[in-house]
This record gives sequence, C-alpha cells and structure tokens, in this order.
Amino acid sequence: MEETICALSTPHGVGGIAVVRLSGRNSVSIVQRALHDVALPPRKAVFAPFYTDEGLLDELVATRFVAPHSYTGEDMVELSCHGSLYVQQALLEYLVSHGARLAEPGEFTKRAFLHGRMNLSQAEAVADLIASGNSVAHRLAISQLRGGYAAELTRLRDRFVELTALLELELDFSDEDVEFADRTSLRTLLDEVRQTVSRLCGSFRWGNALKQGVPVAIVGRPNVGKSTLLNALLGEDRAIVSDEAGTTRDTVEDTMCIDGVPFRFIDTAGLRGGAGAIEQAGIQRALRAAEQARIVLYLFDAQLSSTQAEADFEALMHGVDVSSASVLFVASKADLYPARPTTRPNELLLSAKTGYGLSELRQRLVAEAQTDTLSQDVMLTNVRHYEALRRVDESLKQVSAGLEASVPSDLLLIDLREALYHLGTITGHVTSDEILGTIFGRFCVGK
Repeated sequence: MEETICALSTPHGVGGIAVVRLSGRNSVSIVQRALHDVALPPRKAVFAPFYTDEGLLDELVATRFVAPHSYTGEDMVELSCHGSLYVQQALLEYLVSHGARLAEPGEFTKRAFLHGRMNLSQAEAVADLIASGNSVAHRLAISQLRGGYAAELTRLRDRFVELTALLELELDFSDEDVEFADRTSLRTLLDEVRQTVSRLCGSFRWGNALKQGVPVAIVGRPNVGKSTLLNALLGEDRAIVSDEAGTTRDTVEDTMCIDGVPFRFIDTAGLRGGAGAIEQAGIQRALRAAEQARIVLYLFDAQLSSTQAEADFEALMHGVDVSSASVLFVASKADLYPARPTTRPNELLLSAKTGYGLSELRQRLVAEAQTDTLSQDVMLTNVRHYEALRRVDESLKQVSAGLEASVPSDLLLIDLREALYHLGTITGHVTSDEILGTIFGRFCVGK
C-alpha cells in the first residue's frame, strides 16, 4: 500500500461538479505542486486554482485528510472540480503523470479494511449501501455499516475462541490426563453458539428477500383475476389478461416498492387438473413459486365461502410446502359480490377491476414485511456470509456429535478450528487474495 492511488468518485459524465480523490503517502505533495502557494490545512475545504503543466486547468475545492483520520486510514485529498469531461480527464492525467496510479475497483474501501478502519462485513456493507434502491435495503446496509451485525459476529467468535481455548489447554496437559473443559458446560456453550448460528442462517431468507424484493406469489385457479391483480398493483399492463382460461403459461415477474418496501410480484399459471403438457409445465412453475415465496396471495372467486376457499387451497397446494410463507386469502371480483362477508383474519375482499380493496392489500403486504423485519435484531443479507455460516453450522454438528460419542479433544478441535476459520472469512480474521478480490471487485472505481 505504498503507492498513491487516484480515481473519479462521482459517476462518469457531465455534471455540476465531479469529485476526484487520492489516497497514499504522496497525496498531499502531488496536489500541493499543482496548487502552487495555496496551503492545505487538515480537514478544511480550500478554494484554489489548479495548474497542470499546460497552465490553469480549473478553480476547485481541495480537502486534505491526515492519516489515520481519513476514510482509508492514509493521507487523502479530495478534489471537487467542475464536471466537464475534459477537466475530469485532464485532472486524472496530471495526477497519474506526477506519481499516482489509477485505483482498482473498491481499492479505497479495501485500504480502509486493511488499515483497520472497518471490518470486512462493514466493508461489504459499503457496497450494499451504494446499491440500495429502497428504504429497507438502505436501512439494512446502514445497520451493518454501523457495526450491529459485526458486533453479533464478534460475540459469536469470542464464544468460539473460548471453546477452542479450553480444548487446546487440555492438549497441553494430555500426558497428565487433565480435563479443563467440563463436558456438560461444553455442551451448553456449544448449544448456545449453534442457536446463534441457526438464528442468523434462518434470517437470511427474509433478509435477502428484503434486499432483492420480497417474493409474493399470486396463485389460484384460472380466470380468478391473477394477471388483472398484477397489472393493478403495478399500475400498468404487465401481464396479458383474457377471458380464456389457461392463457398464462409461465411466471410473469415485476418489482415495485410500497411504502419503501421492495416487493417482487410473481403472476403464475392457473392451477387446475387436466391441463396439456405446456400448461402443466406452467403449473409446476407456479407451485415452485409458491414454495419459494415469502408471501402467497391465494386468489379465489368471491362466490366461494371462506371454508370452501380454504379447502380448495389445500387441494391445489397438496404436496407443496408453503409453511414458511404468509398466506393471504383474497376473494377476487368483489364488485360482483359486494355483500360477501369476510370471516378470516387473513382474508380480504378485492376487485382489481374497480380498485376496491387494493389499498388494504398494500397495507397488509407492508405489515407482513415490517413484522418480520422488526422481529429480527440482526438480519443476514449477504450470500457469502450465509454460505460461510452454513459451513460453520456443519462443523458444529460434527463437534456436537463428537461430544456425544466422547471423542478425544484433539479430534474435536479439528472441527472447531474449521468452524472458526469459516467464521473468520466473514469478520476478516481470515483473508486471502481470492476472498478480498471477490469482495472488492464488485465495488465501483473510486470507492
């Protein structure tokens, strides 16, 4: 990290201003040369002319940050120039010709991690924050960036270290047949750790759904208004609507935000028996969508009673596991049956044609999302973290089985060290060029 790096941190293109940043031991000297006699006191924005070898390039604002009190933990300078493409390019060319080099994707944040300004999970949260397109994704990224998730992982790692240390101590005195780790206490501690890992892994499905869009499967028999409902929710003709049954042969998806919560709505083929080969393939996709959804909207004709609708749903979903989803029963075409009562707490009347009940449906969807969000103190949203924790859980299962079988300490330690390794790939206690390259390679240049 001896090299000084530079990059454009604002999006490429013409704008009011553009921001170029430098980081490294020569940042200040490279810029100072171009500002001539203008001084750069730390943490103060200074308006100054910027000269290249060809003369005055621009009048800009320069801000100096002194190590270790900067984003990267190194000496840094940020230059806010006019947003001309020519000025941006000429400024970067000057910096490179006088000792800096162009930064790689994510290299500023990578240096922040390497200098201890943030841990690895916080560094990944920076990318999530930049990519957040709605209030929920933003809130999750901010929570992770501020260290709530990192604190949970640190506590978890401390328990791992405690387990490992006790068993390591036994190995040091193996000749004396001393047991420092009481097996009953060890099992209790292991159970606590496994519960934490299981809770974090269990939060991933919902956390990832909130980040990518809560999957909502719209299911029901043909011609109950599934495609009409999708169009009404989106406010556009996204799906083809026809009086002919079985026109939807595949899933149709689109995403929208309701009160800041992202939802991914999935219109599916009508569920019925006796369908042809192509329609049957669509029905199988509909059932898979229901199984993978976080919320299932079951549409049925409003002429059916609540009891009939429930029996019909169970018949259509036979063999399909929707136990992890919230199921809302929606009596469709309510404009034809305005007097129909609703007798179930998870049932509502809807007419996608007139808009009746749409507002209540949107409120129910948001309520379902917020209920699960508020019930989680820490929520896992990162696929890499989920895979690492899943491997942690597998190793802990081996430790638990070893304890039950009275396996010697040295063999238990093999699995414990494996679990500690996988946990370390999340926190940054274990790193490799491949891991860091994968993580920071998805950042934009200049961050």
